[in-house]
Amino acid sequence: MTPILSYYPLSERVTAFSTTRHGGCSQGSYAELNINEYCGDAPESVQKNRRALCNVLHLDSNDASRLIVPHQVHGTEICQIGTEYLSLPTHLQQTILEGVDAVMTDVTNLCIGVSTADCIPIIIYDPAHHCAATVHAGWRGTVARIAIKTIQAMVSAYNSDSRQLKAIIGPGISRKNFEVGQEVYDAFQQAMFPMDKIAVMQEKWHIDLPLCNRLQLESTGIPSENIHDCGICTYDHADDYFSARRLSINSGRIYTGIVLRH
Repeated sequence: MTPILSYYPLSERVTAFSTTRHGGCSQGSYAELNINEYCGDAPESVQKNRRALCNVLHLDSNDASRLIVPHQVHGTEICQIGTEYLSLPTHLQQTILEGVDAVMTDVTNLCIGVSTADCIPIIIYDPAHHCAATVHAGWRGTVARIAIKTIQAMVSAYNSDSRQLKAIIGPGISRKNFEVGQEVYDAFQQAMFPMDKIAVMQEKWHIDLPLCNRLQLESTGIPSENIHDCGICTYDHADDYFSARRLSINSGRIYTGIVLRH
């Protein structure tokens, strides 16, 4: 059982990736590779998949603290992981990751990541200070500008300069398939997003979440050429990546993560 990952060429000093649905042991709508314990999958399958992922990433598969999987709530809470986290008891580690939608660290040889199944995952890497963040940006997090808040947190914690940052926009739902109600359109409009750029009316409104987050990243000063959008629509590629709109919310989650190497 070897997890199949989609890798991103951010730097030789990191391993950046998104999981696919292949190379795990989960069954049904969780098949095969799901490491998220909050979506209804069998706990034993989740643990086997986590150990397999750690092996592929060359992390200690017997040290669960090396794989950071926050319990996301579509908010804007950002958690900074330091070396002290690794020595905490498991229940305190879980408490720290409760209600968290973005994670950042400068600790090497551990994996930070976020879980998605149509929402937009973002990896942000600072090559100058060798630190990174991962962001879960669903429509609510996008409206609340979680990407901008995460970069501001990196500037504060690590003295990052946004002009030197690199970013990956991972697999998520495309504008073509992200049909929304009027209340969602209104939320973006009230939050002062450029609706002429991000939204189009078909039978209902469709919103471009990847573009919304690219615009946020650019607004902080990250050069456009430093932002890579993988261009994968989870809805169109539900055979390879989990999509809640295609598979229901009772299905697995993509895990998009980054490991800082020495």
